[in-house]
Amino acid sequence: MAIQTTKRDYSLLGASGRTAVETGLAAAEWYHTDISRKEMKALMQRSDAPAVRDTFVWLGSMAVLAGLGIAFWGSWLCIPFFLAYGVLYGSASDSRWHECGHGTAFKTRWMNDAVYQIACFMIMRNPVTWRWSHTRHHTDTVVVGRDPEIAVMRPPDLFRLVLNFFGFLDVWHAVIDMMRNAFGVLSASEKTFIPEMEQPKTILVARVWVAIYAATIGAAVAVGSILPLMLIGLPRIYGAWHHVLTGLLQHGGLADNVIDHRLNSRTVYMNSISRFIYWNMNYHVEHHMFPMVPYHALPRLHAMIKHDLPAASPSMWSGYREMIPAFLHQLRNEDYFLKRELPQTARPYREEFHNELAPAAQ
Repeated sequence: MAIQTTKRDYSLLGASGRTAVETGLAAAEWYHTDISRKEMKALMQRSDAPAVRDTFVWLGSMAVLAGLGIAFWGSWLCIPFFLAYGVLYGSASDSRWHECGHGTAFKTRWMNDAVYQIACFMIMRNPVTWRWSHTRHHTDTVVVGRDPEIAVMRPPDLFRLVLNFFGFLDVWHAVIDMMRNAFGVLSASEKTFIPEMEQPKTILVARVWVAIYAATIGAAVAVGSILPLMLIGLPRIYGAWHHVLTGLLQHGGLADNVIDHRLNSRTVYMNSISRFIYWNMNYHVEHHMFPMVPYHALPRLHAMIKHDLPAASPSMWSGYREMIPAFLHQLRNEDYFLKRELPQTARPYREEFHNELAPAAQ
């Protein structure tokens, strides 16, 4: 017997988005684990020290690796230095724009803003567009037709996922968006979440970025070498693999159209190097439940609320072992998803929206 599936329209202007608004799923009240006001106040305490330390290590390491790569340019010895530089440029920037965009990494606002602008340039995400895009992502996390940051749609495009490990498609679309914005054009989708008063800033940033990339390309032509592009631009491609590797685990294979982050987000235990690159976003259920808790406090938050959460994946490998089969199931039945099992100490799911909007097999 043929499997009946619920066709999803991921366009922000499509039928699924309208349904989400009409049913109250959009901008709904999300489930939160109970935590005392005193404990939450302590968790939300801002501090410059951890982020200053981590930013010094991040940018300082990039400077050292870039210097060694330049010193050994023309020799095979430059490859490991540029590979490491690429991960810090094309992957660590992903978590930095994210956390500084929340305004929680540093206590001092200008520090958040400065690192946010640097990281957005590296990851090729317009800082105005993505600030508002990410606000929508947290308001309507993995709500079809509302969330503009759903990484894996159903049925999943596996070829696209593989290409993105090398940054090809993301960079291509980022360049198209940058050039379009530089010519003063915002898409209809962008206009649904960027306030009108912020839209000129989107255009200005795009024009500044075009000028920087043009100067970099000009320098490469002038010296007759791609070395300038190995430092600015190309690392977004050859260093993208780690942020894709970790980013897919955030929501991949889990439920959509629900109002409980325990169902649609995944916490994964990771090694210390990946956690530094990822800035503790492996505690992703915790981050979505309480997005104003700084990255350095997420391990403490996890310890406090894990009694109410699904068991964390013990490793990235374990996360992929459950996620990849789910993607393959979704090729045949896009309503398939991985249902999270809660410990006996947890409060139950709020199932009403899930039953109404995503009723098919698990």
